[in-house]
Amino acid sequence: MLVNIHPDNPDPRKVRQVVECLLDGGVIIYPTDSVYAIGCDLSKTKAVERVAKLKGLTMKEANFSLVCRDLSHLSEYCKPIENNIYKLMKRALPGPYTFILNASNQVPKIFKTKRKEIGIRVPDHSVALALVSALGNPLVATSVHDDDEILEYTTDPELIHERYANQVDLVVNGGLGNMEASTVFDCTSGEPTLVRLGRGAIEGLV
Repeated sequence: MLVNIHPDNPDPRKVRQVVECLLDGGVIIYPTDSVYAIGCDLSKTKAVERVAKLKGLTMKEANFSLVCRDLSHLSEYCKPIENNIYKLMKRALPGPYTFILNASNQVPKIFKTKRKEIGIRVPDHSVALALVSALGNPLVATSVHDDDEILEYTTDPELIHERYANQVDLVVNGGLGNMEASTVFDCTSGEPTLVRLGRGAIEGLV
């Protein structure tokens, strides 16, 4: 199923339609401010397992990020963070950045692994934020990309739907995606370390 949601002014009825799919344990593909993402409701374990399988990964191998509405979820899914890291995140978010933080005890239970880190995203995209707000839980996120020798991200939601229609329950068409993934900082040591330079600029940020 392909659901069209305007990227600047999301229709609440269509957002609710997608959220109902998520609450039923559905797996969706949705837009962010970087690339399109495969995801599900974080609280639906079987759906999280489906996302891992879709990527050809076991739960132990999967390094999913969480798409959050704002930083209010940090205390639930992350250990306390240093003030400098919190200030950095406040400056950068919402935006095309992923922050790898030390995970709380909740995270291993959710992902059935011993993972000690979790990626946190608050994308600057109205559709993604509307979905998370209406759902009330973070969304799992892992990038959609082409099966190519060179890693390229699929930007056209209609092409994404053609490819994944039989593998996911719903694709949200929120307009063309971007070619670049998010910029990633590893903050687990208490100091931000650039892991990947993506769409998010770092000039003036760190």
